[in-house]
Amino acid sequence: MNQIITQVDAFTNKAFTGNPAAVCVLNSPQPDQWMQNVAQEMNLSETAFLIPQNDGFNLRWFTPTVEVPLCGHATLASAHVLWSEGHLSIDKAANFYTKSGKLIAKCKDDWIQLDFPVNHSQETTPPPNLQAVLGVNYKSVYINSLGYLVELESATLVKEIQPNFQLMKNLPIGNIIVTSIGNSDYDFVSRFFAPGLGINEDPVTGAAHCCLAPFWRDRLGKDEFLAYQASSRGGVVKVSYSGGERVLLAGQAVTVMRGELTTV
Repeated sequence: MNQIITQVDAFTNKAFTGNPAAVCVLNSPQPDQWMQNVAQEMNLSETAFLIPQNDGFNLRWFTPTVEVPLCGHATLASAHVLWSEGHLSIDKAANFYTKSGKLIAKCKDDWIQLDFPVNHSQETTPPPNLQAVLGVNYKSVYINSLGYLVELESATLVKEIQPNFQLMKNLPIGNIIVTSIGNSDYDFVSRFFAPGLGINEDPVTGAAHCCLAPFWRDRLGKDEFLAYQASSRGGVVKVSYSGGERVLLAGQAVTVMRGELTTV
């Protein structure tokens, strides 16, 4: 039996924008190397693999080069596939068991809401070559388990920045979130560069918003945000964080391709 694989654009309601992810609801368990090979073949920022279990699904995420412990957009894409392809009734929550613990997705008014662990950042001394990596001035530098979080002066700088990815790979952590306060449409904007994970730029990143939620709550004094990740594809994320250890992220998703893997 051939394995179905679905490609979904996440954090968008329009095809060919947002962040693409491949999703495999596996017919049977597969070796890690097979999953890594499929992710490399798909050549997207993430490929998600699911196996049904009791009250939910075991979920793992692979970039073209490595397995990662948490991925927002591929989780959102996975929930979309479960509901749209009849694996799960849309009125039921999707329970995912992952290397980052239990994650829950719910459908709310045509948006998919994800319950994720928050990722706090601490202010840090900038690496000596950070200015050369970014090519622009920055306001402050923080660090978290995902990488550096760098505040820039404006949304325009966030949109226009063209970092040196080769130099970025040589940083102690080769991943950077850049962010600034938003314009009239959005509370804040960001981009995420991750050559350390084999992805120069991730189009829309749920995991980055787990870091951005407490960062901007402290600065803006509010709990609800409409955020925009300003990559060339672009994507919108609703963020809800009132303190504590969980953050709610919401986005939309569109199926763009469905096919079969013949080497299972």
